[in-house]
Amino acid sequence: MNLRDHLGPIDIYLLDQLLKGRLLPGMSLLDAGCGSGRNLVYFLRNGYEVYGVDESPQAVEQVRRLARELAPEVPPERFRVSDLAEIPFPANRFDAVVCSAVLHFSRDEGHFDRMLAEMWRVLKPGGLFFARLASTIGVERLVQPLQGRWPSGQTSSSEMPACLRRWRNRPVLREWLPWIGTERRTSPPGLA
Repeated sequence: MNLRDHLGPIDIYLLDQLLKGRLLPGMSLLDAGCGSGRNLVYFLRNGYEVYGVDESPQAVEQVRRLARELAPEVPPERFRVSDLAEIPFPANRFDAVVCSAVLHFSRDEGHFDRMLAEMWRVLKPGGLFFARLASTIGVERLVQPLQGRWPSGQTSSSEMPACLRRWRNRPVLREWLPWIGTERRTSPPGLA
């Protein structure tokens, strides 16, 4: 078996968390916005208690097929069709919540806030919240443009697409930024 077969098409930053020993076999893990399960191959093969939610019924059916193939003992009910703003699992359920390149699909600011709050709700105290955001939202003041350009190709924040400019100064992102990618020790602002 080659490395890609063993790991699947896992997000490189999630692989980094594995290599750092932050995600260990036996942990309960929710892939929030799991899609067809691209980040779950390794976890299904290696004794993790894997769950997933996604809005797409087709994606959830694909991840159930993947689980049947790689870990037949995993019940298909662990993978559910759901909006991330209403995760159908109890509070403090998971040792780790993974949300890789999903939050930018929020419909509006309120939906974004509800998705974050729900992921935090189902994470156990002391658990790991891993979120990868596919934009510079909330951090553009903390990064230096390379050769006068933003990573997305714009030459200044005023030339950002409207959907990104809308989030640029969101207080919730500034408040939550220190919490993204950290262990849950206490609740971030607004969730105490």
